[in-house]
Formats: sequence, C-alpha cells, structure tokens
Amino acid sequence: MTEMTHADAVREGLAEEMRRDPLVWALGEDLSTAHGGTSADQYRGLIDEFGPKRIVNTPISENTIMGAAVGAAVAGTRPVADLRMADFAMCAVDELVNQAAKIRYMFGGQARVPLVVRQAIGLRKGSAAQHSQSTEAWYVHTPGLVVVAPATPSDGKGLLKASIRCDDPVVFMEHKELWLATGEVSDDPDEIVPIGKARIAREGRDLTIVSWSKMALLATDAAELLAGDGISAEVIDLRSLWPWDKDTVYTSVAKTGRLLVAQEAVQVGGFGAEISADVTENLNDALKTHVRRIGAPRIPVPYAEPMENEYRVTAERIAAKAREVAAG
Repeated sequence: MTEMTHADAVREGLAEEMRRDPLVWALGEDLSTAHGGTSADQYRGLIDEFGPKRIVNTPISENTIMGAAVGAAVAGTRPVADLRMADFAMCAVDELVNQAAKIRYMFGGQARVPLVVRQAIGLRKGSAAQHSQSTEAWYVHTPGLVVVAPATPSDGKGLLKASIRCDDPVVFMEHKELWLATGEVSDDPDEIVPIGKARIAREGRDLTIVSWSKMALLATDAAELLAGDGISAEVIDLRSLWPWDKDTVYTSVAKTGRLLVAQEAVQVGGFGAEISADVTENLNDALKTHVRRIGAPRIPVPYAEPMENEYRVTAERIAAKAREVAAG
C-alpha cells in the first residue's frame, strides 16, 4: 500500500492499464503539458512513457473528443476520453447519449463501445455555475451507460481500471475537491474495484445513510457527529451509480429501518430520488419511518463565498437531517 492523492492514484491506474493493454489510450485537451492537463497533474509524465500516439492532445472541442473516442472504441481500441468538467460535457451529449450509449443495442450486439468518459463533478471553491455541477442523474437515466463515482483514492484507481476493462461506455465521475485528497492505495496492478459493488464505510444500527463521491466522506463525518448524540449510523458509499448495489442497501435498511440519501447534486430530480423510491417500493414493511433525502437547492451554483456556503451540503447538514430520520 502507498499513500497518494486521488489524482495520482487514478493516473497510476491509467498507466497500469496502458502497460497491460496496448489498445488503451487517452485523449483530451493539453494532456501532454508539463502539469499533465490540470492543476492536479492527472496525466503528468504519461506522454514520456507512452508517446503522443497514446496520450493524445485534442482541439478544445468536447464533441470532437467524444466523436473520435466513440469511433475508435467501435473500431476496437479502449479510449479514455477526458472532458474535464461535467459542465463541459454538455457539448458532447449527442455523441455520448445518442451514439455511444445506443450502439450496442442498435447493432444487435455486433458492436460495442469500450469507452471511459472522465468528467469532474462537484463544487470547488469559487468555481461558480458553469464549473460546479453534479450531473450524474442525467447519465444514470440513459440506457446503455455505466456510471461510477468513487470517493477514495483507492476506489478511484480500482474503478478506473474496472471501467477501462468494461465493454460498455462508462461515465467516470470524479470530484474536483477530492483530486488532492490522500489515502492508502494498493500497489497490485491486478487489483480492481468491481463495478456495481458498494462499500460499507461505517457500520451502524439506528439508520442508514447512502451516498457517493465526496458526499460519502461527508456522510462518514456526519456519522461521527451523530455518534456524539448516541445515534449509530451506517454509511454506504455506493461507488457505482449504475448498476447500483441494491443488495447492500437493502440489507442495511432492513437492519436499521431508516434511510437518508445524501447527494451534492440539486435534490430535485436527483439520483437520490431513485434510491428513495426504490427502497420505499421494495422495503416498505421494514421501514420505521419514511425515507428522507438531502441535496442542493434548485439554483445555479453561486460564486460569492457566503452564498456558496449556503448552497453546500455539509456534514453538519447531513447530521441534522439524519437526526430527523432517527427521531421518526
């Protein structure tokens, strides 16, 4: 095990997969620059090892990146297309949603699209309305797409490796405020995190908190706050949003009888609503109170720091909502 940042772990996962399979390559804007494309150094040094035919700089055009990646995936390679911010991916929605997601179905399984699409989600201080959105629910809603959202450096590396090996298009959503977060990561190049398997981040008996990405870490912090009140919260980090691990969630809710779903995305129409509805429909007899959700208000992400702080879903706000659930 090695201590490393989330960005370093994902970069190492990509490098391992490129060494393992010569058909794996990456494309995006400025991937070969000195800092590897972003302030988090996500591609630093890869151009030196793999060269410009496998670490490919593209024009500043998200639909060009996606169009090239989809065609290359159908032709038999395994591209990792970096669209930077999830907000920017809107420029490539047709290629991703109307093409990549549907090709396997429309061609009767004769063609597949083994493609990974990296998108950065979530708030980062001062990034404002066009660099801060969490759009995971849009892609979960699209048949044909796999959607993952890791919270830890270890899961970032392991899920990227699993995503590259997947024969379907995977939307790999990584939180901007986690890029420089650190954690223990396996040195084993064969270790992956299976898609569709959740992680129990903390065991508990009184209520279940389900979340993903950075919110899973804040949910764990909230559980610490709740423990001071004598409330034992079980925290489940989904890791994969589609497919999501219903068995782990069902088992936990059947034990605790209470569920809170926490998301950073706008609460209205979010993926948390799907989990809430699913559990209500299938575990109604086990529930001791109705399911609750917490998410962001339906407004653009503010730029001004005081307003941004009001927008944020914090550990304290998750804990406050969880106390309502525990009292129900």
